[in-house]
Amino acid sequence: WKVEVKGLVRKPATYDMDDLMRTMPMEERLYRHRCVEAWAMAVPWTGFPMKSLIQAVEPTSEARYVKMTTFLDPAIAPGQWGSPQYPWPYVEGLTMEEAMNELTLLVTGVYGHKLPSQHGAPVRLVTPWKYGYKNIKSIVAIEFTREQPATFWNTLAPSEYDFQANVDPGIPHPRWSQASERMIGTNERRPTLKYNGYADFVASLYEQPAEKVHSALRPA
Repeated sequence: WKVEVKGLVRKPATYDMDDLMRTMPMEERLYRHRCVEAWAMAVPWTGFPMKSLIQAVEPTSEARYVKMTTFLDPAIAPGQWGSPQYPWPYVEGLTMEEAMNELTLLVTGVYGHKLPSQHGAPVRLVTPWKYGYKNIKSIVAIEFTREQPATFWNTLAPSEYDFQANVDPGIPHPRWSQASERMIGTNERRPTLKYNGYADFVASLYEQPAEKVHSALRPA
């Protein structure tokens, strides 16, 4: 399996996944996982920080977004030929700041084993403060871009799935509330935490400090 890294970088490359895993700082992290359909669980992932790969390819100052693309092969993924109305291949994206965040993980394993196909083998994205649809599986290309990429669910249903996809109990899905979540395995119903409980790590990406807000409101 190979992953092409391209776009606004000084060192574009095509990586063999086995080689990449041998050179990256692998670790296991237990993260909350929150689906946009209001169910939740905790998952022990194995992988490496995305920022380690980003630093290796040296993005230029023009790079503002990271676009990720999954494989396209209807012969082994029948859903791709069975749903021709969908904008295949699956594409997702992050801002550079999100991609460089300490929590953003490129994952190669789960529960102490290699990723199975249904979990996104051999490499997928995990951003635990975002809804699960953001966590693209089976990545074949990572591209650094100036413009915000058109992503799969945001293209298909923009009124239901936004580009940012941050977990927020105060913003309902058009067809259901996001104020609570159902735990897989126990069916326990509990309040949804903003940013899925990771506000200490990511809130600064989205919330302006008060001084900056006041400065913006002052007359020039």
